[in-house]
Amino acid sequence: MKKIVAALAALAICATALITPAFAQDKKFTIALVPGLTTDGFYITMRKGAQAAADALGVTLVFQGASDFNPVTQVPVLDAVIAKKPDAILIAPTDKVQLVEPLRKANDAGIPVITVDTFIGSGVYQTGAGEADFPLSYIASDNILGGEIAARALVKAIGGKGKVYVSNVKPGISTTDQREEGFKKEMAKHPDITVLETQFNDDDANKAASQLQATFARNSDLVGVFGANLFSAIGAANGVKQAGQSGTIKVVAFDAPVSIVDNINTGLVDVAIAQHPAEIGYFGVVPAYAHLTGQSIPVAIGTGFTIMDKSNIADPNISKYLYSE
Repeated sequence: MKKIVAALAALAICATALITPAFAQDKKFTIALVPGLTTDGFYITMRKGAQAAADALGVTLVFQGASDFNPVTQVPVLDAVIAKKPDAILIAPTDKVQLVEPLRKANDAGIPVITVDTFIGSGVYQTGAGEADFPLSYIASDNILGGEIAARALVKAIGGKGKVYVSNVKPGISTTDQREEGFKKEMAKHPDITVLETQFNDDDANKAASQLQATFARNSDLVGVFGANLFSAIGAANGVKQAGQSGTIKVVAFDAPVSIVDNINTGLVDVAIAQHPAEIGYFGVVPAYAHLTGQSIPVAIGTGFTIMDKSNIADPNISKYLYSE
């Protein structure tokens, strides 16, 4: 993680050379980062990447969010951030519909909005069409591609045949919706694999475990599950263990906190798809700063993935992408 942050800081320093010096000297900008929640390793790592860029660019970074991934708790935090009048807001919206109007308040107040990790509306911005195209840019992993990568990993793990399903959070979350979409798109290429009905667990690992056992009770030939986020994956994996099917029902997890190492080494989880949240945070701050200093910025920036399993988890070039805790 330290190597990633150092590399991002170096990139931010290089980016400074692209900014008009006169602007940089006139004002010290404040950029607010509103995460999906404050306690998750993914967003903690994103904050570190954002801070590296902020330090290099001379920006004040404010990190303020709720303790759970929920629009009901995120909106009051956002309102409080808007009231402080930062120069720009980076936000991971917790719902692609319910956050449209709250974010419009920021836009109407003249505060530029960039979404990170998740999006509002369709995630396609600055088109002049639709109610949610006002954010300047969307910086995130390509979650459809991430779902496809997860599907390919699961296909390999199960030998290309059998029944599988997606353990997901709930409809309406842009990232997990897209991961499921990509997973099913890839699985459609494999006629010997049947994708069962998606199980929604409301981000409750215990519920995900119970759903795994119930699905297995109805489908004794279940061979795999894709957890569209970490709680879904760990919950489903615990369900596999409780059903006495460890090693038989394969589990692919999306996201990779440090704790995933033990899960992989013990066989609880077979594969983890790691995003690069430090890069998302970094690429959020730099375009915000560029916009504030009169530069044009891209409407979308994509970041990468790293596939982790027992064969490579000890490799420093792989483990460096584990999230902070």
